[in-house]
Amino acid sequence: MLVLLPPSEGKAAGGSGAPLKPESLSLPGLGPARATVLEELVELCAGDEEKAREVLGLSEGLRGEVAKNKELRSAVARPAGEIYTGVLYDALGLSTLPPAAGELAARSLVVFSGLWGAVRITDRIPSYRCSMGVKLPGLGALGAFWREPMAEVMPLAAGEGLVLDLRSSAYASAWKPKGEVAGRTATVRVLHSQLVDGVEKRSVVSHFNKATKGRLVRDLLTAGAVPASPAELVTALRDLGFTVEADTPAKPGKAWSLDVVVTQIH
Repeated sequence: MLVLLPPSEGKAAGGSGAPLKPESLSLPGLGPARATVLEELVELCAGDEEKAREVLGLSEGLRGEVAKNKELRSAVARPAGEIYTGVLYDALGLSTLPPAAGELAARSLVVFSGLWGAVRITDRIPSYRCSMGVKLPGLGALGAFWREPMAEVMPLAAGEGLVLDLRSSAYASAWKPKGEVAGRTATVRVLHSQLVDGVEKRSVVSHFNKATKGRLVRDLLTAGAVPASPAELVTALRDLGFTVEADTPAKPGKAWSLDVVVTQIH
């Protein structure tokens, strides 16, 4: 099972340890592309601060992120699972997983990134700011930049098992599973269900979406569930108490679409 996660905008800073060692990162086929993006980002942030802030889409209050990016090569690197924060990662609670679940997480979870392309949660990276929606002056839109290297690397990383795609649309643009891999891929949408004047209304709400995805992954890991196909995933999630509605693809080579319906987060 390979679980594709979005990163978080906010990231943990501080700590102690050695700086980034690019050659130590998993998915080494992404190495040349990572070096290119890192070079462009550091150069941008070492120059005109206002231009860098505009390119990165940072508010005045996040001006310090530019200076942080400038020092990426020498900054402290920590496991990606400690760097990414926010609603999804709070619900996932990597640091509190039982040992067996933590080992499964290390094998299964891949976080997509505008800077790194994709990393596993054990990869040591520094805190950074660079979303997939950024257009770097020398490279253009990062979502488009990553498509070619991702198309080479990710099918191999997917192996022969289930691909559970929990990415947001910006990060999904960097790699779209195709062919046989797509046929064993399941994308998940979280719908908030509530009664309005006695009529059920469903909507996509950011908090419910992120928190439920984090809880869903945690529950799968804790249960030791390794579904081999989208159909097995549906069964596993229902066994774990989730309300799941599946849209089975009409023909082979297409991803499954799953709706997880929630009324509240608990």
